[in-house]
Amino acid sequence: MSAYTDLKALAGRARSGEFHAARAALWNSPMDRSAARAAAVLLLFGALDDVPAASSKPLASADLDLLLVERAATLTNHPGQVAFPGGGVDPGDASVLAAALREAEEETGLDPDGVEILGQLPEVPVPVSNFIVTPVLGWWTRQTAVDVVDYGESAQVFRVPVRDLLDPDNRVTATLTRNGQTYRGPAFTVNGVVVWGLTAGILTHVLDELGWSVPWDASREIPAPL
Repeated sequence: MSAYTDLKALAGRARSGEFHAARAALWNSPMDRSAARAAAVLLLFGALDDVPAASSKPLASADLDLLLVERAATLTNHPGQVAFPGGGVDPGDASVLAAALREAEEETGLDPDGVEILGQLPEVPVPVSNFIVTPVLGWWTRQTAVDVVDYGESAQVFRVPVRDLLDPDNRVTATLTRNGQTYRGPAFTVNGVVVWGLTAGILTHVLDELGWSVPWDASREIPAPL
C-alpha cells in the first residue's frame, strides 16, 4: 500500500470511530470544553521534495515528507515550539477543515487549492492554552513553495522527511518539570530542532496508527527546549 492509501484509510477509520484515540493520554486530558476555543492543525503529507532525508535507514515511507513550522519565540502560546500549521477557528471559517487550510496558507504561503483534505481526527483538549484542537489530515496533490509569511508568527517553515521522523536515532523522550511534577513525552530531533509536546504526541500516535512506527529507545531523555 502507498502512503496516500494508508492516510486515506486512517481518515476513514476516524470517520467511523475506529481511530484509537483512547490509547493516547493527550486525547483524554480533563478540561472544561464549554469554555475552550476551537482550533485546527493541518497534518500535511506530500511526496518528498528535492531535499533528501538525512537518515539512510530503509524505513517505510522514505519518499514522503510532512510540513512543520517553528513558532516565533515572542508568541504568547507555545513560543518557539515546532508545530503543525494551524490556529484558532474564526467566526468566518466554514468549518474546522477550512480553518486548518486558512491558517496553513497564512503561516506558510501554500496554495490551499493544491491540498486534498482526507479527513479529521478526534479533537484533542489542550488545557494549558484552553484550546480544543482538531487535527486535519491532508495530502499535497499540487505542491507549492512555502516559507515564513510573518516572522511575528513563525521563525521557520520546513518540510521534514518522514524517514527522518521514523529513524530511532531521532526519537527521544522530552522531560519538563513544573511545580514538582515531571512531564515525559515523545519527541523528535530533526532539522536542528526538537519536536515535542502536543505536536509530537499527535504525530507519534498517528504514526503508530498508520503502522509506520519502528521501535525506539524511550529511555533516552532530554530536557524539553523552552
